[in-house]
Amino acid sequence: MSKKKLMIHDLYRMKRENQRITWLTAYDFPTAQFAEAAGLDMILVGDSLGMCVYGYSGTVPVTMEQCLVHCEAVRRGAPNTFVMGDMPFMSYQVSDEEAVVNAGRFLKAANVDAIKLEGGKRVVSRIRAIADAGIIVCGHIGLTPQSSGQLGGHKAQGRTLKSAQALIEDAMAVEEAGAHLLLLEAVPPEVSGFIRRKLSIPVYGIGAGPDVDGQLLIISDMIGQFQAFTPKFVKKYANVAEVVTTAIKKYIDEVHSGAFPQDEHCYHMLEGEAEKFKDYVERD
Repeated sequence: MSKKKLMIHDLYRMKRENQRITWLTAYDFPTAQFAEAAGLDMILVGDSLGMCVYGYSGTVPVTMEQCLVHCEAVRRGAPNTFVMGDMPFMSYQVSDEEAVVNAGRFLKAANVDAIKLEGGKRVVSRIRAIADAGIIVCGHIGLTPQSSGQLGGHKAQGRTLKSAQALIEDAMAVEEAGAHLLLLEAVPPEVSGFIRRKLSIPVYGIGAGPDVDGQLLIISDMIGQFQAFTPKFVKKYANVAEVVTTAIKKYIDEVHSGAFPQDEHCYHMLEGEAEKFKDYVERD
């Protein structure tokens, strides 16, 4: 029996019933397959793919075309999971009209269930326009990587009373603009909990403590694949980098020593054809 995909009303019901959702990023077909087989609630095809897949130093270089290609792959791998596309830098900043067009591309080209965009009060007109077009919108406030330069780097937000108040104002503005969901990144738990209770929409967290409606992690961090750095809020559930590196080293050793390939790894000629080939070689 195939997994039943959650819909937006299920996410609201889970908030009411205090059921925490599970959310991870994924960027490719096999990872999406694994996530769906494990029973994950939601997948974000994040612009973090710029760092985790392409090796960029940040998310700013990521393009719409890259995001769409990866969303298509993830949707094929997880047809029965709620999938969200992440709007990359400059795909929504120019105008409401351009934001709606690009948000629509995620649905038309990759059949995602929702889109996410960064920013609070400064993007309320974008959120309203996209939501008015009939698209499910997830807001994203706190540490917003696309504008990390303005934040002084990848730093936690809301750690002073003044900045916490600004976050709360952003959260309320995002909900009022019509966002259906909200993601808080790198925010103190007491601030996250207050926002969760203040808002009627589901509030999820990445590095925002336990008092939210669900948790998000970057898959590459969670399985120990991304090696450049590990954020404080990450718990590693595996060490894929170690496993893969060890396997490659073993392969190298076995090729050098002649231990690989063995006879079991070879294709043999059809019965009766080997003798014919032997005769052919001897005549040549």
